[in-house]
Amino acid sequence: MDFVKVIFAILLPPVGVFMEVGFRGAFWLNILLTLLGYIPGIIHAVWVIASRR
Repeated sequence: MDFVKVIFAILLPPVGVFMEVGFRGAFWLNILLTLLGYIPGIIHAVWVIASRR
């Protein structure tokens, strides 16, 4: 399942974060980062998924 989350984190970063934490603060932060720049959104999404283990 983590593999699927990482794939979503690369393609659509907010979806990957949503699958991990739901509608919490990290999700909204990731939407902001993705809007400001796609790469920061990807980095944050992968970090959130990796740190939840």
